[in-house]
Amino acid sequence: MSARPPLIAVCGASDARADERRVATEVGTLLVGRGAVIVCGGVGGVMAAVAGAVRRAGGTCVGLLPGADAADANADVTIALPTGLGEMRNALIARCCDGMIAVGGGYGTLSEIGFALRIGKPVVTLGSWDVHRPGDTGTDPAPHPAGTAADAVDWIMQRVLAR
Repeated sequence: MSARPPLIAVCGASDARADERRVATEVGTLLVGRGAVIVCGGVGGVMAAVAGAVRRAGGTCVGLLPGADAADANADVTIALPTGLGEMRNALIARCCDGMIAVGGGYGTLSEIGFALRIGKPVVTLGSWDVHRPGDTGTDPAPHPAGTAADAVDWIMQRVLAR
């Protein structure tokens, strides 16, 4: 691992439920405490919850925005990067992170999980998609389900720091 802080993606729905926003808040706080920089989609729901937690904890949150205007970012995002790519920015989120935590989520979150697994990034889920390739014999990468925010952060940080 290089001297730079680990970059952990936190993904989830923009129309997240209250429990998902609560979990994302806890994840963000814990990640900052472990020295991570957070990357997310930069707008609402899980993304807003994690960005708010990161700001309150004194950390850095990079938002890769779907649109072309940085002003569209959630106010708590530290660095807003407008991509103009719409949902295709999900591939960038997966590509730039060292590991991913998915909290709940819809099909956009599923795409982020799929991209991350495809390129060999570790993925941990909290109430999110359970993805396995048809016919998998246990050798394909799959997301690791965690029961709590602390478990998810411990699992992802162990894998990222071991690289």
